[in-house]
Amino acid sequence: MEENIKDLTKFERTATITRETKETSITVSIDLDGGLTQIETGVGFFDHMLTAFATHSGFSLKVKTTGDLFVDCHHTVEDTGIVLGQAFKKALGTEPVKRFADAYIPMDESLSFCAVDISSRPYLVFDANFPQSQIGDFDACMVKEFFTAFAFNAGITLHMKNLYGDNSHHIAESLFKAFAYCMKKATRLNEDGRLMSTKGILG
Repeated sequence: MEENIKDLTKFERTATITRETKETSITVSIDLDGGLTQIETGVGFFDHMLTAFATHSGFSLKVKTTGDLFVDCHHTVEDTGIVLGQAFKKALGTEPVKRFADAYIPMDESLSFCAVDISSRPYLVFDANFPQSQIGDFDACMVKEFFTAFAFNAGITLHMKNLYGDNSHHIAESLFKAFAYCMKKATRLNEDGRLMSTKGILG
């Protein structure tokens, strides 16, 4: 057992991905074992959510996004989700992680649930309504778009549900924090080095 634990410390769970399009320019760096967090997307509330995600997942996260915000925040948020998902998938590699996790997280009057399977089978089930359509300069409908982009590019199965809440800020934040807590648990390395799959592979 001690030898397996020693071997697991050799994993370098980091990645940097850059993506350039006519709509956005994005660079994301991630370290699944922690470090600095620097978020700059040009969308204040989105920066707040990504910072919360990094804080509660324990990941180091550096995001620099320049997007066509003169249109709206859609391309900026969705494309950041794409690149962050790709960076997560690259950083994780084929390591023997716990794979499954779930969490209920409250935020004042709001309560949200999240469950994740790091499966290599991308899927999203999302059930949340936002009473206020705007959260600062952020369109509340983009919460789902972000998680769709992340799940399908990271290759994870993701179920998210807001059970109740009256404030869109609180609902969104409880969802992001529930997601963060799940990712923290699901990406922990198995100390015995086993891959959690009866097939011998994920997918």
